[in-house]
Amino acid sequence: MQYYMAPMEGLTGYVYRNAFRRHFGGIDKYFMPFLTNKKLSHRERNDILPEHNAGLWAVPQILTNRAEDFLCIAQELKEYGYESVNLNLGCPSGTVAAKHLGAGFLAFPAELDAFLEHIFEKCELKISVKTRIGKEDAREWETLLAIYEKYPLEELIIHPRLQRDYYKNTPNFDAYAYAAEHSGHSLCYNGDITGAESYRKLRERFPQTGKVMLGRGLLANPWLPGDLRAWECGLSKDRNEAHRECDKVRLRAFCDDILSGYCAVMSGDRNVLFKMKELWVYMGELFEEPQKYLKRIRKAERISEYKAAVNALFVERELRGREQVSCGFFEDVLS
Repeated sequence: MQYYMAPMEGLTGYVYRNAFRRHFGGIDKYFMPFLTNKKLSHRERNDILPEHNAGLWAVPQILTNRAEDFLCIAQELKEYGYESVNLNLGCPSGTVAAKHLGAGFLAFPAELDAFLEHIFEKCELKISVKTRIGKEDAREWETLLAIYEKYPLEELIIHPRLQRDYYKNTPNFDAYAYAAEHSGHSLCYNGDITGAESYRKLRERFPQTGKVMLGRGLLANPWLPGDLRAWECGLSKDRNEAHRECDKVRLRAFCDDILSGYCAVMSGDRNVLFKMKELWVYMGELFEEPQKYLKRIRKAERISEYKAAVNALFVERELRGREQVSCGFFEDVLS
C-alpha cells in the first residue's frame, strides 16, 4: 500500500511537509496545496522550489479551468524539474466552486472534457486528477468517469463525496466501487481514513486498492501512516505508558519544529500564530480534555503566550488512544 499526503491549502505547505518527514514519515508521495496564478506568487513559488522539497516525492497541484493557464504553470514546473502535476477537481469550497473551479468545474462536463483534451494534447508533464464524484448528484459520476477514461491520466484520486457535501455525510463507497469496476486508471482512495477501523472497512471492500490519500485524519493524527502500516503487518497497536510518553516527546518536537520553520520564513507573531492555530484545530483531539488549553492557544496574541499554552497542554494533559481520534472534532470548522 502507498500512502499519500493530501494537499490542504494553508496547512500542508513545505514547512509542514518537511517537519512531518523528519519526525514521522511513512508518506510515499506528498501532494502540494494548489497553485492558482498563471504567474506564480512569491508564496506559491516558495512552496514548489526544489530546495524546499528535498528528499520528498512532491507533486504540485493546479487549480484552474483555463487550459492556457494550466499549461503556463505546468511549463514553469517543468523548468523546476517536475515530471508530474495534479489537477484539482475536488476542492469543495463555496467560493472556489462559484468560480467553476475545483469541484465546481464538475457541473460543466462538456467544458471539462474540452479542457482535458487541450491540456493532454499540449502538456509535457504527466497529469493526475484529484476529483469528487459530482457537484449536486451522485448520478453525475458515471458521465464524469467516462470523460476521465478518455485521457491517459497518471492516476485518478477519488474523494467519493459531492461538492455540496463538503466534508459532511459519509463517503459514497458505491461510487468508488463503480470506478473500481469501470476504470482502467490507477486509482487512489481519499476520504475519512482516520484510523485502523476506517482503513479496515476500505480494505475489506476494495482489496485491490493500492493507494490511499490521507488528509484531515493525518493532520489530526500524524502517526496515522505508521499505524496503518502496522495494521497491514498485523502488529499490535497496544501502547504502554512508556510508549505514550515517548509519543508525547515526539509530538512536542514536531510541533516545535513547525513553529521554528514558520518563524524563520514569516514576519510577525500574528502570521505565525495564524498558521499554528489552524493546525491545532486538528491536533487538539490527540489530547484528553484539551478544550481549555485549545482556548488559550486560540486567544494567544504573542508567540510567548502561545508557547506557554502549548507547554501547559503537554505537561498537564495525556494523549488519547489514537483510535479515538476522528474527523468529528473538526468537521464543523471546515463546513
